Amino acid sequence: MKTINYLKITTIAFALSLTQSYAVEKTTIKNKNIIVNSNDTLKSNKKQHSRLNFAITPPVVKATGDQLYCPQNTIKIVTDFTITHDPAETGTKAVYIQISSGYSSGFDQLMLSNPASHPNVTTSWDATAGKLSITSPTGADVLYADLVNAVKDVVFTNPSASASGTKTFSITIGNANYLPSTQHFYLFVPSIGITWTSAKAAAEASTYYGLKGYLATILSQDEAQLIGEQASGTGWIGGSDAETEGVWKWVTGPEAGTVMTYTFWNSGEPNNLGDEDYAHITQPGVGIRGSWNDLSNTGSLTPGDAYQPKGYVVEYGGMPGESPLEIAASTKITIPVATPGANPNPVCDSGTFTFTATATAGATISWYDAAVGGNVLGTGNTYTTPTITSTTTYYVDAGCASNRKSVTATVNTTPANPIAGQSTYSNCGPGSVTITASSNIGIINWFTASSGGTSIFTGTSFTTPTISTNTTYYAEASNSGCVNPNRAAVNIEIYTPPVVNDETVALCQNQTVTLDAGVSGMRYLWSNGATTQTTVVSQGGTYTVDVTSPSPENCTSRKTVVVEEHEVPEIDRIDVNGTRAIIYLKKETSYFEFSVDGVNFQDSNVFYEVPGGLQTAYAREKSGCGGDTQNFVVLVFPPFFTPNNDSYNDLWEVTGMENYPQAEVTIFDRYGKLVAQLNASKMSWDGTFEKTPLPASDYWYALKIDNTKPVLRGHFTLKR
Repeated sequence: MKTINYLKITTIAFALSLTQSYAVEKTTIKNKNIIVNSNDTLKSNKKQHSRLNFAITPPVVKATGDQLYCPQNTIKIVTDFTITHDPAETGTKAVYIQISSGYSSGFDQLMLSNPASHPNVTTSWDATAGKLSITSPTGADVLYADLVNAVKDVVFTNPSASASGTKTFSITIGNANYLPSTQHFYLFVPSIGITWTSAKAAAEASTYYGLKGYLATILSQDEAQLIGEQASGTGWIGGSDAETEGVWKWVTGPEAGTVMTYTFWNSGEPNNLGDEDYAHITQPGVGIRGSWNDLSNTGSLTPGDAYQPKGYVVEYGGMPGESPLEIAASTKITIPVATPGANPNPVCDSGTFTFTATATAGATISWYDAAVGGNVLGTGNTYTTPTITSTTTYYVDAGCASNRKSVTATVNTTPANPIAGQSTYSNCGPGSVTITASSNIGIINWFTASSGGTSIFTGTSFTTPTISTNTTYYAEASNSGCVNPNRAAVNIEIYTPPVVNDETVALCQNQTVTLDAGVSGMRYLWSNGATTQTTVVSQGGTYTVDVTSPSPENCTSRKTVVVEEHEVPEIDRIDVNGTRAIIYLKKETSYFEFSVDGVNFQDSNVFYEVPGGLQTAYAREKSGCGGDTQNFVVLVFPPFFTPNNDSYNDLWEVTGMENYPQAEVTIFDRYGKLVAQLNASKMSWDGTFEKTPLPASDYWYALKIDNTKPVLRGHFTLKR
């Protein structure tokens, strides 16, 4: 299994090409003395055979130089560099230096600092792969001594002030990419249209300085970035779900048979179609750079198509029994960054502050009084300020001014005593009152007590809830937690407004009426302009008077007086039915009242059990504007009489008949015989006919008052 160091974020790879054999398919790899063609047996001349049989020990590359780096500067990538080699080998074709992890494309760059001092080498920078090649300008081998001197003068630079992290540089002999976190080598072999199975066989047939090859297995982000993003893999890798659809495993190298735990599939992949069982790094421009697709064994057969295989990625290292090669070395640079802790809590008026910060390992933290330049105030993970009286900004870095961070010591000023807009407010009757207070700084909090308690409102203007008694509120000034304990009292006095009652008064026709505010000792203002307690009006309508109490209250209440013009009633007629009488007026209104005795008046114009005889009907206006009277007669016909000379009901007579001189009453027995006749000269009947007592029985009568009125008929009983 691979040994992966996830703490190594950036790697730069140096590759030196040496005599090496490769077995690949549909491509040719040409080294110094050997040519291998796909599916061919090894072809060589005698010199080549003699070289193959000559035991050459692989070189050993050593490098030192774990350093701190400040962006926008240049730094040599090594502090020392050596290549120990077989005396039979004095040089090689090239050395490759790669930023193998933490590479920032477009910003990071490697270059030879003084090319004029190295006439025997030339350099080429691949910005996509983050790789610097050092070769001979003539194509011949470069002496190891010249390569060592050149590597010592290779520098790194990044022009961005915001650059951060760790960059790891890999120095490798051979054109394979070396990744320090795995100590493995990776080589992309171009082969247009190669199938996955052929690529797997070709990879396993190749070796690299004695390391057995296999289709690459990718177990970490470092590997994915180096193989797919930096090296433009665009080819087959060792993953497949051919065994169980949807279960992706590594089927090559030391990880063969293990389920993938790290994956970098392109968006929507894998789609797990039946025949798309093999993993392939996407072509640049397809989806996420360096991500994977699943393809069939052949991939697309259309020449030039984005999903036509372009080659495969071979990985070397980690197979059972293999020892790590020492043909590669690595160094790293770390951009030191100071990370300040949280700003200390603010203080009121003055105080000291202690700041803390952590930094990249190996870096020294320094504290400054300016964002650029300035004075060093202290060093170390903590810094305590002197006593300060105002908010002050300090700065901290870990050796790189471009990464300097700011920290702030906040000093808040305690406000002066709050000032109330008014010491006393008043309100006429219960209600809300808007009171105000101000401070030279900060905010105003309102309380119901002179100390302690909980704020009930925040703001310079406070509208109280409805209050009905004298109340005091207290304004407190506060500025970001700095509180002035001296609260300003604001008093509210509740005054009682004058008590008035609305009225409705009557105004008699063609008369005047005096309106009264009803409260003495006040100021008055009537709607007709009068300013006295009373005012005289001669017309109906609605009148108002504002009644204001004396200072300091000055509370005003408004009284409304509705003046109704009332007419004098006129009786039109009185209808009498038995003892019920109804008084009708020429114009009916609600403010008239009625009576039939001149003493007891009522709203109803209907009267019952009116005594018989001549009566008087009364109608008047209720408030005394006047009235009208009219006489009427109530005729009462006794329902029976008892002519037994006991002085009770001995005679039958019509009460009220005396008011009609022309009236006549005729009385009949049950058979219709006329038995008596009454008129103005004879007003009663004693129950006899021709002086003979008639028997007890029912008798009928007919009353004719005059020719203008109907005849009234009825019956009564004679009892013996």
